[in-house]
Amino acid sequence: MNIGSGDAGFRVIRRRPARPGAEGGRPPPPPRADADLTADLTRARACWIDRDTVAWRVEPSLRHALAFSADGDITLDESELTGDPRLIRLAPGTMSEEQRRRWPHLASFTALKVDPRDAGLVRSALRGQIVAVERDAAGELLAATGVQLPGVLDDVYAEAATARLGPAGRVIPSLSLWAPTARTVALALYAPGTDRRRVHRMLRDDRTGVWSVRGLPTWLGREYTFLVTVYSPREGRTVTNEVTDPYSLAVTPDGARSRLVSLNGAAHKPRGWDRLVKPAAVPQHRASIYELHVRDFSASDATVPAALRGTYAAFGGDGAGMRELRALAGDGLTHVHLLPVFDFATVPERAADRTEPGCDLAAFPPGSERQQECVARTAAKDSFNWGYDPLHYTVPEGSYATDPDERTKEFRGMVAGLNRAGLRVVMDVVYNHTHSTEVLDPIVPGYYHRLLDDGTVATSTCCANTAPEHTMMGRLVVDSVVTWAAQYKIDGFRFDLMGHHPKAGMLAVRAALDRLTPEKDGVDGKSIILYGEGWNLGEVACDARFEQATQANLAGTGIGTFTDRLRDAVRGGGPFDADPRVQGFGSGLAGAPNGAPANGTEEEQRARLAACTELVKVGLTGSLSDYVLPSGRKGSEVGYNGSPAGYTAAPGEAVAYVDAHDNETLFDALAYKLPRRTPMADRVRMQVLSLATAVLAQGTTFVHAGSERLRSKSLDRNSYDSGDWFNRLLWDCAAGNGFGAGLPPRAANEAAWPYAKPLLDDPALRPGCAAINACRARYGELLRIRASSPAFALGSAAEVRRRLSFPASAEGVIAMHIDTTGIDPRWTSVTVVFNATPYAHAQAMPGLAGQAVSLHPVQECSGDAVVRSSAFDPDTGTLSVPARTVAVFVTAQAPKPVDDGCAG
Repeated sequence: MNIGSGDAGFRVIRRRPARPGAEGGRPPPPPRADADLTADLTRARACWIDRDTVAWRVEPSLRHALAFSADGDITLDESELTGDPRLIRLAPGTMSEEQRRRWPHLASFTALKVDPRDAGLVRSALRGQIVAVERDAAGELLAATGVQLPGVLDDVYAEAATARLGPAGRVIPSLSLWAPTARTVALALYAPGTDRRRVHRMLRDDRTGVWSVRGLPTWLGREYTFLVTVYSPREGRTVTNEVTDPYSLAVTPDGARSRLVSLNGAAHKPRGWDRLVKPAAVPQHRASIYELHVRDFSASDATVPAALRGTYAAFGGDGAGMRELRALAGDGLTHVHLLPVFDFATVPERAADRTEPGCDLAAFPPGSERQQECVARTAAKDSFNWGYDPLHYTVPEGSYATDPDERTKEFRGMVAGLNRAGLRVVMDVVYNHTHSTEVLDPIVPGYYHRLLDDGTVATSTCCANTAPEHTMMGRLVVDSVVTWAAQYKIDGFRFDLMGHHPKAGMLAVRAALDRLTPEKDGVDGKSIILYGEGWNLGEVACDARFEQATQANLAGTGIGTFTDRLRDAVRGGGPFDADPRVQGFGSGLAGAPNGAPANGTEEEQRARLAACTELVKVGLTGSLSDYVLPSGRKGSEVGYNGSPAGYTAAPGEAVAYVDAHDNETLFDALAYKLPRRTPMADRVRMQVLSLATAVLAQGTTFVHAGSERLRSKSLDRNSYDSGDWFNRLLWDCAAGNGFGAGLPPRAANEAAWPYAKPLLDDPALRPGCAAINACRARYGELLRIRASSPAFALGSAAEVRRRLSFPASAEGVIAMHIDTTGIDPRWTSVTVVFNATPYAHAQAMPGLAGQAVSLHPVQECSGDAVVRSSAFDPDTGTLSVPARTVAVFVTAQAPKPVDDGCAG
């Protein structure tokens, strides 16, 4: 053992004696409360947070050191540390305020400082095995553990934050990989179409930890991997990992190897790509977004050629889906949000490798278990998955291409097709986790994923959580987003589980996008919208490790978050209710009880209706924290599951929605919640009323594809792997809406089967063309109303506070009045009445008496005779609104006086 000077006592390290008085031993020290203090090299309980400091839950009065070995040969054998490690001595110290701020979850740990005499060993130690050891004065082992390295790597290799990474060069290619802990890195370059490879040495930059190699023009188009020789804590030895490039711009089918390409090459561009004209940008508070899955869009569309169904290419044709998207754009839709389209792990990319259900699913009864049984048998290898399983963040998914080797060109063709249809494109990005640790960890073990206190990988997002709070993972996020924006002309990004990202990281994304200009980059980065799931959960919850990108924390940034407050208030209950029949404002709580015990007594229902109504009002303001409601409470003072209902500083920071790909569709939620005997026509009305709360709210409006057509997933609450059958998006109303496709898959839905089966078996709950077309028409009208006036896009909190009010109304009714004087050339005010009750309502608006008030022109021409019967009494200012109806009234500008020549 190489112990260095002044290290007497490190010669032998043993476990704490099992009992006092053992031969050759001494009585053990007093027992400690921390059970983590054991000799276990399979865990990493010490955190090396910068070159000077190790944080570890230990007794500072004892002796500590870091043992390291370039050969990775440190083991515990019969309670002794074996191998030939060198040592970095540690002394007790304290964390600075800056360290506590950067590492709040470690603030209570003991700070151990690197002995200045050993500072020169730090870089060497980082490229081998490292073990933290604690012993008493006589040299007995008290603890030995692996060491978490992200903090010290970010400190020592800080210059890597601006180093060139990934593929570069249009003619003379080069490749760069950040692998600071590697002993060696080499490039494996494969001969075309074979497994034969030639290995090229890569050079290391000791300042940055980046390895690079410069190639030849003939390398373009070739497959490659990196051979990274590195100590692997998981394997307990030094290994050579063959890995793909985390900065890959292209990969082979199923992501087996990276492919070296220049995205500027003509072979990767559809015709006209460089001259693509995009639809006009809209600010985030005016955006209307349609959430769509690439495969859903055309997989069941008989108007699309069979070979193109479920692919990017379907967006370049004239199938029923594209005709419908063009119609929605004409109504006022501005963006299509695509569920994950980056390279993900869970669908075989070659069609020949996929297996589809072999049953005649349509032949089974509507409430049967047989459909889901058949779908489950092939789920692992069929064509469908939501895609929240990242492999390569900056490569298009290959299963959506007619040929996975043409994915880049076909992806760009999809973007062009949507742009030509008048729609901008949002990508759903999932930088918060990877499919498994095998994606990034083999390159820099222990760095890219977030580790818990014992060194195991956190999985609170469902999979291996990444750690974007670490410099180079955060940089990968920014670089990837910028590539999608500049190279693929993406117009917006929706961040999955954004609360697992630091707020600073999201602001870095925003700043990087803002720097993109049409002249330099071909895109206007400032027009790109950002929003995501600002949920507060997992090991990072409540800012435990950093200031998170959560709903409340993002106030004032312009980055949007989904407002679950509006969703739950309208639908009723929450996504995880044991009884799915809990009612809300839009599902019968106002005057149409369904009799479920979960709804409580009549008094409890009325109290909950009042609470839901106030939550809807908060949502209509854009979830503003400082808007004062008629109750006298600010939005931030209204409660929602222990959090403030209002949390935004500007309305554009709220994404208003009542359904999305998660949880049951809106139609399915209403199937559970509305009284069983509710006629289909009234179900349509409640669907439209529920959608209207999101469409006519301040801020961004968001809808799940097909909700405007009563889309059902046969009551499936989690259809991520439910195949094409349960995820059908049916453009032909004669095919129905998907309801009655069988009991939803057992894994996520079995507990609800007793509620689901009688509904699925009820033919009265399967809508026909009249109902589907009526809902679609009403949604289009809502979009046109939203687009017709600045009333629904006031833009700032000050304008909302000044212009928007909620006149007193009856139980189960919300009246919203917006003063548009000076901002709308046609109308001085817009008044919306949401009547969620099964009764007609007379809304008193005495301030409108004597004014030129009429039903909105879109609704005056509506195909809905019921809404057309809404009326205004000019003598009293009363608005009459039918049951289960959203009616919009406008007040015309006073006629301009005739200029008689006397003025001025």
